[in-house]
Amino acid sequence: MALTRDEVLHVARLARVALTDDDVTKFQGQLSQILDHFDALKAIPTDDVPPTTHTLPLVSVMSPDEPRPSLAQDQALANAPAKQDGYLRVRAVLEE
Repeated sequence: MALTRDEVLHVARLARVALTDDDVTKFQGQLSQILDHFDALKAIPTDDVPPTTHTLPLVSVMSPDEPRPSLAQDQALANAPAKQDGYLRVRAVLEE
């Protein structure tokens, strides 16, 4: 599908791009080749291909969320650098 000079200038106006005469000639050929590629894709029969958003099946890579026993409080605090009343002791991060 060969584009005309006016079509290239119209696309350039829509994109708000200034083109020289050499640019128009160059882009006329390049854009025509791109449209020819789309024409080739249109020729491929896709009647029996269902519409999809992905070509491969989606598979979750996350493990299932299954409940299991948690750590006992003394085990959870075993490596804590500071403890107070059965909780982690941390420095205050807010200043008054």
